[in-house]
Amino acid sequence: MDSGNQRSTARYAIYFAPGASSPLHDFGSRWLGRDAITGQDMAGYSVAGFSTARARELTEAPRHYGFHATLKPPFHLANGAQPDELFVAVRSLASEITAFSLQTLELKWLGTFLALVPSEHNTQLSYLADECVRRFDGFREPPSEEELAKRRSARLTCNQLRLLERWGYPYVMEEFRFHMSLTGPMRDGQEKDRMFSAAEVLTCSHRRSLEITSVCVFKQESRETPFLLAQRFKLLGCKSECR
Repeated sequence: MDSGNQRSTARYAIYFAPGASSPLHDFGSRWLGRDAITGQDMAGYSVAGFSTARARELTEAPRHYGFHATLKPPFHLANGAQPDELFVAVRSLASEITAFSLQTLELKWLGTFLALVPSEHNTQLSYLADECVRRFDGFREPPSEEELAKRRSARLTCNQLRLLERWGYPYVMEEFRFHMSLTGPMRDGQEKDRMFSAAEVLTCSHRRSLEITSVCVFKQESRETPFLLAQRFKLLGCKSECR
């Protein structure tokens, strides 16, 4: 159990992650080369136009986090907060929210990285993400000045700066964008074209409706170690506010 007396090296995050037996989880794990549920490395796809080494290099960043979509970004536990208390809180939220579906996914560049994103806005998804940020904020230790400075250097808008100060991360609430990352930053135009073409073929059968039936707590023991699934919670109900 993490100590409440000093900052633990461990970080937690609230993610959506496809179920272990789902084709999308299998695809994402093979694409990234790591299963974030079992922790096992996996043989990746042969990505047309790229050597194995280059494809692995370009997927290094998302591989560290596991195939997922972020609902509440990674955080250290606040002083005195315990992991078991976080799990109880996540279970409580999951018991209030009904499962729902995203109509379709599309392959899209988000700045310099490639991701699978919903093809249209979904109010239930926004509600879930907003509640994850709000409800679990008491478990979050505020970021250090060094961490804040690093975020501020990324050309944030005024609104993103406001969100960073309030919630410790600039891409939440109205700035939230559900996405499942497939690459890290890519800037070479020709490589981006080749990557998009290869991913378009390999994701074709997965860009259909997506069932959001659970939320997950992921844990990272230290910055050098990858994130792993700690616990999954099924969405079992619905509050009146989300109807």
